[in-house]
Amino acid sequence: MTELLVDKRRSSNPIIAAQSFYQGLRMLAKPEFRRYLIIPVLINLWLFGSLFFIGSYYFEGMIKQFIPEWLDWLSWILWPLFYISLSITFYFTFTLIANLLSAPFYGKLAKKTLLTITDNPHLINEPPLTRVFLGESKRFIYLITRSFPLLLLFIIPGLNLFAPFIWALFGAWGMTLEFLGYPMENEGLVFTEQRQLVNSMRIGALSFGGVVVLGLMIPVLNILVPPAAVIGATIYLQEVKA
Repeated sequence: MTELLVDKRRSSNPIIAAQSFYQGLRMLAKPEFRRYLIIPVLINLWLFGSLFFIGSYYFEGMIKQFIPEWLDWLSWILWPLFYISLSITFYFTFTLIANLLSAPFYGKLAKKTLLTITDNPHLINEPPLTRVFLGESKRFIYLITRSFPLLLLFIIPGLNLFAPFIWALFGAWGMTLEFLGYPMENEGLVFTEQRQLVNSMRIGALSFGGVVVLGLMIPVLNILVPPAAVIGATIYLQEVKA
């Protein structure tokens, strides 16, 4: 079993998490990263473009279905909440699919980031392609199987009032597992170990995932958010290592 220790104080600092993601965005402009970005960005462009097309036709009708008639008088506050919640749900799902398709490129992007920021490149362990796909598949199944029960919250009267907040937390947790998974695989951690480590740094990890979720909800920027999150997650993991 691979062991990776983190500094509890630094891993609980949300500022470090947010700064790491911001650094990831800035590093996208570096020429040496471009070869790792072309295919993932095209995949994101296709998927998020499809999401925008679907959303423009069906979002309003879906939101109306989730808000019962007896709560019409609260529509002025419920509409924004459910719009945000449905946005998180859809972007979360589409990001999982995009990451499943882009996993080999993100694994190499995490390695390239580590080679750029570390002084000891010989410690980098790039997992084989089969292991990358296996790790991404396990994360995908883990998150999808847990998202379905949460979707039921939207159709249960009373509980659907809490659905936006629960989905926001789950979205942040899921995005943290997703993007920290790539640099953790380079450290030799399998999926079970990744979950345990993320759980041990919950405050900072949720902060990182929350920033990613917010970025995914911004049109155009959301196409670049996933590769930026891979770079940012790699930086963040190095920042909090003991």
